Amino acid sequence: MAITDWPASERPRERLLTHGPQSLSDAELLAIFLRTGVPGKSAVDLARELLHQFGSLSALLGANRKVFCQSPGLGDAKFAQLQAVLEMARRHFAENLQRDTVLTSAAATRQFLQAQLRGEAREVFAALYLDNQHRLLAYEPLFYGTINGATVYPREVVKRALDVNAAALIVAHNHPSGLAEPSRADIAITARLKQALEMVDIRLLDHCIVAGSAVVSLAERGEL
Repeated sequence: MAITDWPASERPRERLLTHGPQSLSDAELLAIFLRTGVPGKSAVDLARELLHQFGSLSALLGANRKVFCQSPGLGDAKFAQLQAVLEMARRHFAENLQRDTVLTSAAATRQFLQAQLRGEAREVFAALYLDNQHRLLAYEPLFYGTINGATVYPREVVKRALDVNAAALIVAHNHPSGLAEPSRADIAITARLKQALEMVDIRLLDHCIVAGSAVVSLAERGEL
């Protein structure tokens, strides 16, 4: 049965307009993006099938073009639309972060880092450079690695922080494995970065680890 034949109160689009997007499941949100299904399947049926195939909404959103377009009901047009949506989300979170002070907007900071890093298939180490009032000066990915790790050079982090005249930093990296738990190497590089930055009077405020929908703060763990 096509979604247009469903009672209005059960259709994803109408439910979103009445109750808000938070009331919808991942499959229903994806169905609104897909708009149409395939022969024999509604958009919701197709969305459920795709979520099962990819394992999660996050994995689907992070799929590369080749893998994405191989799935039924998807293609270059849908891939382009999805990339546009994701980029708008990144820019939205960046604008929010630039308007607010980082320390009083922890949620905005985490949303921004998730938007930037959660879809990466390899490990990326990045930095948020802040001024004396902890406003964002710049965000930059600094080091790229493999699915298992990235080599971080404290000297390069310090050099770039001085270039932008930063007073403080928040660093972050992703775990493509989906597990946000910090490793011994994560804790060790945090200590090295903190020591190197302190030598030039720059404070390291936090080191965040992004894995899917989770963000772990080493500052909150007492590792700073």
